[in-house]
Amino acid sequence: MVLPNQLTTLRIILTPIFFFLFISDNPLLKQIALIVYFIAAITDWYDGWLARKFNYITNWGKFMDPLADKFLTSAAFVAFFILDIVPLWMVIIIIIRDFYVTGLRIYADIQHKAFSTSKLAKVKTFVQMVFVFYILIVFTLKTIKPLMLNFNHVFDILTNHYFIYYTMLIITLFTFYTGITYTINNITLIKEMFSFETK
Repeated sequence: MVLPNQLTTLRIILTPIFFFLFISDNPLLKQIALIVYFIAAITDWYDGWLARKFNYITNWGKFMDPLADKFLTSAAFVAFFILDIVPLWMVIIIIIRDFYVTGLRIYADIQHKAFSTSKLAKVKTFVQMVFVFYILIVFTLKTIKPLMLNFNHVFDILTNHYFIYYTMLIITLFTFYTGITYTINNITLIKEMFSFETK
């Protein structure tokens, strides 16, 4: 259990803690949830940096690290749905696409194969993270009474229903598109992987 794997384990543990804190009606717990999410996100960056710099690469890490990332992001999107910030159907599409691609990559790694990762997929991940942090920060700051009383009009703009809905719609369609292109670009390898299973 090298340090990067310990950080991955910590991220997995922090995910349900963040989730239940953020969907709470208690403003203080929501504020703590934001801190928990920041810590979990930092472990995501730091464990990857450690693994690459010091070659702390294990089979367990290669399997669990991408899953831990998706669990964290998915927990945030599900929490947004529960709080009526984003629609369920968009959340479902994003989660299915992300776990589908992550599952393929893990299965390919088990067979000692490698998928080509497109720049679009990296852009997708970045855009998702920016959106998640935006929602987390804005809706958490909104729970702080002095800020809400003095900047109510600003929060009305930042949490505008149509702005959030159409931003999430664009992200959902973009995420779905990257899943399709990912499949098309790697279709030969995918066929090889699953034909190998049936032989």
